[in-house]
Formats: sequence, C-alpha cells, structure tokens
Amino acid sequence: MTPPLLAILGGSGLYDLPGLTDTRWVSVDTPWGAPSDQVFLGTLHGSRLAFLPRHGRGHRIPPSEVNYRANIAALKMLGATDVLSLSAVGGLRADLPPGTFVVVDQFIDRTHARAKTFFGTGLVGHVSMAKPVCSRLGRHVLTALQAQGVPCAAGGTYLTIEGPQFSTQAESAWYRSMNASVIGMTNMPEAKLAREAELCYASVSMVTDFDCWHPAHDAVTVDAVIQVLLANAERARALVRSLAGTITSDNDALSCSCRHALDHALITAPEARDPAVVERLRAVMGRVLGAAAVNAQETAPDSAPDSAPDSAPDGAADSAPAGAPAPAAG
Repeated sequence: MTPPLLAILGGSGLYDLPGLTDTRWVSVDTPWGAPSDQVFLGTLHGSRLAFLPRHGRGHRIPPSEVNYRANIAALKMLGATDVLSLSAVGGLRADLPPGTFVVVDQFIDRTHARAKTFFGTGLVGHVSMAKPVCSRLGRHVLTALQAQGVPCAAGGTYLTIEGPQFSTQAESAWYRSMNASVIGMTNMPEAKLAREAELCYASVSMVTDFDCWHPAHDAVTVDAVIQVLLANAERARALVRSLAGTITSDNDALSCSCRHALDHALITAPEARDPAVVERLRAVMGRVLGAAAVNAQETAPDSAPDSAPDSAPDGAADSAPAGAPAPAAG
C-alpha cells in the first residue's frame, strides 16, 4: 500500500516547519503544462508532505492565470492522496470575524475564464460535486483547529469570483443574499479538478477582514490586516504539523468515497475514446485508465525558505483597505 501523502496548496512559506526533513524541490512535467512552481517535498516525523505555492514563490501569478489543472495533476503524479487548500479570504458574515478559520463544505463558482475539467473531446466524464469536499479530511482539520484553540467554523460556503478586482458593494450584498460565508478567488476550479483526480480535498478559509459589505470596512488599517495575516500564517503552519500525523494513521482513508469518484463517471464508450486523450488523462486517472509514467526532477532546497508577508497562505482578503499593499485574494 502506498503511504499517504498530504499536499498543501497555499502561500509560499508554509513549508517553513521545524522538524521537516529530507526536503527538496521537485519539478513536475504534466500533460497540462507546468504547475505554479516546483513542489517542495519533505517528511515530518515520518509523515510525507508536499507543498505547492498556488501563486508561485513571491506571488507571481494572478488568480485567473493559475494553471489549476497542472497544479492538481502535479500533486497527483507525485502520489498525493489528500489535499489541504489554505486560502486567505474576505468575510461575508458578521459571525465570521477576522482571524476565523472556516472549514468550507460548499462552493458557489462565479468564475468564467478558467479551464475547469481534465475531460474533453475524446473522453467525456461527469463527477458529482453535490458534496464538493472530503468530509473525512474536513473532520480531521476541524478537530486539529479545535485542539489548537483556533476560532473556527464547521462548514460554510466559499464564493469564488474571477478577480483580480475585489467586489463592488452591490456584488458583496448580492453574495450575502446567496448565504455565502466567505469570498475568494482560487478554490474553483481547484476543488472540481481534485474530485476528477480522485483526491481527498479539504478547504480552510482564513478570514483576513470583512468584505466591503461591512460598514467598518473602510476603517480597517493596513497594520490590522498585516497582523491578522501573520497570525493566520502561523496557525496554518501549526495546522499542517498537527494534520500530518493524523493523515498517516487514518485507517479509513482507503475506503473514502473521494478515491472512487470515477467509478461511474466515464461516459464515452471505450471504443470511441481518443487514444491521445486517454494517454493524457492517465496522469490523473490512472486507477481507471492505467497509470502513466511520471517525469520529475529534483533540486536542492533553497537555503532560506520564502516567508515574506506574501507567504500568508494564498494572499490576503478579498477586500483590502485603502492604502493596503495590494494583497491578492485566495
């Protein structure tokens, strides 16, 4: 049995963990191009971890230009079994103040300029997104946050906008009327692609400030936002440390329904499938199509991990105050 590999999608600097050993950066070639950056691999007290900076080190890539398919494919090709998505977001509910961690269980996808599926002409497939996250992994996340004493919410709806601009007040009010909890720019199509790749996916939204619906939004200072960002980043690292061992010892993982999402998903008749498309999809759907070869190259880790303010997982909230240093939403 292949040992579990917990992959973390978020900001750079999350891999700056005490006790992380056997570290190296790995370049992965995927059929959908290059991921946002190399993948940082390591071992924490016997648990295997992989870190992929969603926007690249230094936050180089805007939300609409992230190669989501390559990111998920790279993690799958390296053997990831579980994916923890960490994102900084704006709050859409008064009971989710800055500093709250929301263990998301639903999404509203308002993006319109992104490739959202691995499937295409030559092989058609449909997976269920009724329950878009892994409940098993989400329970582990919630337990870890509660044990840390982190203010957290069990469940919530993440509304994904295209960006990179933040919302208008009218849009923010509209999103609140949809019963959305938080607003960000990256979890879709990430969650959809993780489901197609049969990865267990959990999303944690770290509220940095309220979105622009809030009457006090314009009074938020840059210093206040930065303080929340730094506190959230440290809590996120503590979450990763706690979650790593839990995933390794989880005996229920193999029977998780996420890992069988493709059992009834393939629609195109075998004789009608395009061989070139099948070959490409093997990188992420090897269980049902046959495994593909992995082309990965290792490099030595940086002498000093990137842990600048940008390293708060996936940037700042969706509603930066006037004069803030233009943090990008997660």
